[in-house]
Parts: sequence; structure tokens; C-alpha cells
Amino acid sequence: MYTRDFDYELPPELIATQPHAERTQSRLLGLNRQTGAITHAHFYQLLDYLRPEDCLILNNTQVIKARLFGQKDTGGQVELLVERILGDFSAMTYIRASKSPKVGSTIHLAAEIKLIIEEKIEGLYRVRLIADRSFLSVLEHIGLVPLPPYMQREAEDLDDTQYQTVYAKVPGAVAAPTAGLHFDQDLLQKISDKGIAIGTVTLHVGAGTFQGVRVENITEHRMHSEWLDVPQSVCDLIAKTRERGGRVVAVGTTVVRSLETAALCGGELKPYSGETQIFIYPGFKFQVVDALVTNFHLPRSTLLMLVSAFAGRESILAAYQVAIAERYPFFSYGAAMWIA
Repeated sequence: MYTRDFDYELPPELIATQPHAERTQSRLLGLNRQTGAITHAHFYQLLDYLRPEDCLILNNTQVIKARLFGQKDTGGQVELLVERILGDFSAMTYIRASKSPKVGSTIHLAAEIKLIIEEKIEGLYRVRLIADRSFLSVLEHIGLVPLPPYMQREAEDLDDTQYQTVYAKVPGAVAAPTAGLHFDQDLLQKISDKGIAIGTVTLHVGAGTFQGVRVENITEHRMHSEWLDVPQSVCDLIAKTRERGGRVVAVGTTVVRSLETAALCGGELKPYSGETQIFIYPGFKFQVVDALVTNFHLPRSTLLMLVSAFAGRESILAAYQVAIAERYPFFSYGAAMWIA
């Protein structure tokens, strides 16, 4: 199976670069993965697709202001993207500069805030913070929201809230779990009032989610590692959902990766906290997820391969062509899909 099999042409004007004025007013394309039938709606109508016996699983990761700018001792400008916080004063980062900084060198951020480069590991730099506050505090103070590169604009004040789910709780992601951006508190309450149980997992989305597949044979692709946590409470909720004949509805590909990772050990869903490098592409046997809420994904991306594994490559690409013809907005701030 080849990367080119997951390609499509998208008119540039369909890339959404601004959030919708009202989250739940986003468009929603429904895809029946058995028949290929397509429906058109708005996201607030998600209630019509859900059943009282279902459960909805969300990713409660919180996007951190992971983008930083600084200077080397020589005065050269550098841009940093924090991939993962390792502790109060340590992190793994990507660094962009005219000349790669050396291990042991210093990067000056602001005032007395400095970073010491301690190690380079496969394109990432482990840095130590020299400051009177934690890494998270520094990012909140001087960092910027790391918008996806395809938006081709700098982060604005509105992105601080709009590029964040309303249920974000656990800081650590450098990209939003974008399927969740369409929910507001009112819709979540209506879902709960309908009798649908809601559970949360955590997967801290890494910058690798934007990295393209650089090999032609997709089985040779190596996934980036991300940290996740699937608690016992979610395992119990899913077990009860199964008992009453309900569906497990994953909100986003990150939830799919979390639940299916937790089910890989021993062939059944169990609590799991740790790293995952799971790569889901056509041929994958899903053990947990029955329905999926997701956004439209980049061509040739691992996320497009994941939804193709769930609904069939031909059905997904056909649905994307319909969305393009109907002028749906794509990607992080774009429209959503319901697949079941």
C-alpha cells in the first residue's frame, strides 16, 4: 500500500484559517461506512446521530503555548517548538535556526530566562530551563499558540481559546485534538441529558502529527511517539456500554489511537498509561471504536490513513470529493465528519 493512494487535490481556499464564530455551527458530513451513503448537517445536529445507549469518549488534553523565539549567544535568531515537557525545568524541543545550535550552548528567551541545550536526539533537542519559574509558566507567559503550518498566519488572541476544546484539562499538547473543537458546553449538556455517558482519556498531541509520510510504502513509516492515559473509569464505561448494546463513539483520531492502543495488550481493553507509536492504516482490526467524530485530514497523512482504515479508503476519498464539491472548509478550523 502506497502513500500516493491517500492523495487528493484540495483547492487552497478551502483550508480554514479562522475558527467558526460559533463552534457547533460548523458543518458536519455523515458517512455510513457500510453503504457509503452521505448526509449533510451542522454539528449541533450530532445529537440526531447519537443513541441514548452510546458512550462518547473525549480527549481532555490542553494545548500549551509551545512556540518560542530567542537568540543564541552570537545573536542569531532561533525559533523553538516545545514537543514535550519532561519536568518543571526540562523539555524536548524542535529548533529552527540558520545554523543548528551546539550541545552546551545557550538560548536567551526573555529577561533572565535561558535554555541550555543538553542533548540532540533524532532531530529533537533536550533543553534545560534556567529561570525562577517552571516551563509551563514560562510558556504561558511568553509562548505563542503553535498553529498548524498550513494556516500560514501568526497566532492571534482568539486562538488562545478557540484552538482549545472547552473541556481541555491536562496541559501537554502542542496541537489541538481538533474534532473536539466543535463542541460547546451546551451541546455536551444536551448529549448528557439524552442519557449518553461521556468519558475522557488523555493523549498529548505532538508536533509529529503534522509531519508527512516521507516513504512511498506506508508500512515503512515510523510513527512519532505520544503519551496517553486511558483510566479504569473509561474501561468500565465502555464495558457497560457494550452490555446495553451501545456504541463507543470516539471524538477524534487521538481517542481512537488511545483506545486501540489500550486494547492491544492482551486483546482486550485495559487501563493504560504510557507511550504509543501505533500506526493505524487499512487492514487494521479495530477492537473498541464503533463510531468516529473527526475532521477532514491532510493528503497523504497518517490521520487520513487511520480514517481510511475505519471506513474504507474508497469511501473516505469519495466523501472528501463530495465535501470539496460542496465547499466544506478543511483541517483544524474546518468542518467535521461523523462516521459510523
